[in-house]
Amino acid sequence: MIKVGILGAAGYTGGELIRLLVNHPEVEIVFANSESNAGNPISDVHEGLIGDCDLKFTDELPFDKVDVVFFCFGHGKSEAFLKEHNIPESVKIIDLAQDFRIKGDHDYVYGLPEIHKSDIQKCNHLANPGCFATAIQLGLLPLAKAGLLTNDINVSAITGSTGAGQKPGATTHFSWRTDNLSIYKTFTHQHLHEITQSLNELRPSDTPKVIDTLNEGYDAEGITVDFVPFRGNFSRGIFCTEVVKINDTTTDVEALYKDFYKDAAFTHYVDKNLDLKQVVNTNKCLIHVERFGKKLVITSIIDNLLKGAVGQAVQNMNLMFGINETMGLKLKANAF
Repeated sequence: MIKVGILGAAGYTGGELIRLLVNHPEVEIVFANSESNAGNPISDVHEGLIGDCDLKFTDELPFDKVDVVFFCFGHGKSEAFLKEHNIPESVKIIDLAQDFRIKGDHDYVYGLPEIHKSDIQKCNHLANPGCFATAIQLGLLPLAKAGLLTNDINVSAITGSTGAGQKPGATTHFSWRTDNLSIYKTFTHQHLHEITQSLNELRPSDTPKVIDTLNEGYDAEGITVDFVPFRGNFSRGIFCTEVVKINDTTTDVEALYKDFYKDAAFTHYVDKNLDLKQVVNTNKCLIHVERFGKKLVITSIIDNLLKGAVGQAVQNMNLMFGINETMGLKLKANAF
């Protein structure tokens, strides 16, 4: 059995992670840490787990009793935590925050299984991708690898309210969010860093560089990813559309996508228009492409809490421990 510890277990991602792991046949949850909820039953906070989980939150950190620990912290807290606590080298780490997603002075592997599966299988420390970044990258990576990205990319994506976390805020309050739609972080969303990193990793060297506009600015030479995020009036899911102009008029784009994802466990090309309900409560990413002359409209959809967060994290855990990557993740979408 894989013995698991969870940090930041009282938030949305912590609750979803516990929901997956209590039903995982190869996992035992050893501890779920939350200082503010220590001693309280987990099901008091995550009420969907009533009858499924009798564990209690703890403020203790028994790292010597686990094989892997999940960091379900807010962004910036994982790196700070590691500076203050020693985790044995034998314990694997899966970080759901953005602290280690960009390559640098660390050994964390960027955990997008569709392109880094072999590295994930060998790593001890993993940075789980962001939710918007997962949906957007999976829609664009086949084009990047084929060298077809030569012009600026226009991206619009709408996310559910759970993407903002469990702590209430002005833009997550029900009376504000319902029957409403708004944009935020226009062209400045933090996930642009990791999107740019992956696209440049796969593109042929003789094609234009994709600019990290957050670091290099819009005056730099190359391709920009012009991303407009939307707040949706639903609780979970991401619906993403990407408009790409390509100069190639001969490539069978549908065949390109199907071949790229032929071995992907949860990412599938679909031959018709998509509906968000097809992926909510699953670890799937579904992709569809329509061609209009030299322009492509790519649609990619995921559940932000699952494929965009803890579902992908469990998929990565499975790979890191050498078991079937789909174990514990055969979840069904809602029919209605």
